Amino acid sequence: MGKDKKEQAVFLRKKITLLRAFSLLIGSMVGSGIFISPKGVLKNSGSVGFSLLVWFSCGLLSMFGALCYAELGTRITKSGGHYIYILETLGPLPSFLFLWAEFFAIRPANSAVVSLAFGRYMLEPFFAPCAAPVPAVKLISLLGYYTVLTLNSWSVTWSARLQMALSVVKLLALALIIVPGMMLLAQGHTENFQHAFDRQSLVLDKLPLAFYAGMFAYSGWFQTGFVREELVKPERNIPLAVIVSVITVIVGYMLTNVSYYTVLGTEDVLASPAVAVSFVQRAFKSLISVVPVLVALSCFGTMNGGIFTFSRTLFVASREGQWPPLFSMIHIRRHTPLPAVMLMFPLVTAMVCIGDIYHLLNFFSFSRWLFIGLATLGLIVHRCRHPELHSPFQVPLFVPVSFTIICLFTVAMSFYSDPVNISIGCTIVLSGFPVYYLVIRRQMSDRCRNLFYYLTHKLQLLLEVVQQEIKTY
Repeated sequence: MGKDKKEQAVFLRKKITLLRAFSLLIGSMVGSGIFISPKGVLKNSGSVGFSLLVWFSCGLLSMFGALCYAELGTRITKSGGHYIYILETLGPLPSFLFLWAEFFAIRPANSAVVSLAFGRYMLEPFFAPCAAPVPAVKLISLLGYYTVLTLNSWSVTWSARLQMALSVVKLLALALIIVPGMMLLAQGHTENFQHAFDRQSLVLDKLPLAFYAGMFAYSGWFQTGFVREELVKPERNIPLAVIVSVITVIVGYMLTNVSYYTVLGTEDVLASPAVAVSFVQRAFKSLISVVPVLVALSCFGTMNGGIFTFSRTLFVASREGQWPPLFSMIHIRRHTPLPAVMLMFPLVTAMVCIGDIYHLLNFFSFSRWLFIGLATLGLIVHRCRHPELHSPFQVPLFVPVSFTIICLFTVAMSFYSDPVNISIGCTIVLSGFPVYYLVIRRQMSDRCRNLFYYLTHKLQLLLEVVQQEIKTY
């Protein structure tokens, strides 16, 4: 295909450089989690010392998972992240179950959690010291989500640029918590670290929920796998971006938590609806109106990264024949996967309207970590099946083995910790079985097929989208 024709063709272009990949990872990891999760980690770990151990363990576990995904990203050349890794290594049924759970539980609940955090922090300066009204928080949450949705529908380049700018904002927000905390610690304010490891307060059956809260804060290390086909030099840039970004976040999170506990006692953290705001009220009152806005912008960046990557999952699933074909189409002028970007709109709206952050957190964590564990199990299977394939990046075997065991063990233990929410998540996953066998495996009748194609064609004309014209994998 000639150069002019290629420039005019409709396909997802390689616009994500190493710096943009690093920004995507930092922007996805440093979001609402470090400003929400300290309360959940402390509540379920029982003491300051154990909560810091959980934070470090979650960082180490994230590094293991990120290294596994970096190898999968160099072995498998398609975009799609968890979905495509499970499809290529374990087969179509588990990949469809992931897609089903991701669409109906994991992704909308995750997006709702981040959106609600955005709304809460955005309104905090206007209502302090009182809590912001819940209806107002939900309204601002939805406005923020719809803004990001519109931007992702409009331009890949501008979404990536926004992500880079917000990554700087995120690191600045962490610095404004870390610096005053470290200054107070250096002055001898260590009273909150006395008896840090209180064994009487440790409840083992709650530890999986502490890990879920911590891993939620780190989640995002897998994002480069979702946009693999749009990455420049993926064999080099995926491992490099993953390693540098995860180390940066581990150091930042540990220092941030130490800063929190230098200023706030355990009762203060557990009682606070917004830990970062409570910290600033005590340590740095001159910044009381600045930090909540920085945190809100941080959440905004996480929303942007989530929409950017999940739309690629639906795009690839549609291309693989496990989702309606409309969602593998691209806007003829914008070159964005418009139908896939717009599809999450109703579910996220519903979850923001009815949901509570901490219940949503446990609700989607079960499904997410089950399938991440299956994806890294798939890496082990892929290595055994294809010993002749030499990946440009390969991790020692104990890394995927230990990561998979920890993931699946935590998932199993969580049934004892929060049986109601975990059972709901499990039910949603299992409900995908009849859908797979009745809809995906079974051929539609001619009448249904004709109706389906008619609707697809009309929506295609309305949205101005067409199938990708150049193969990118």
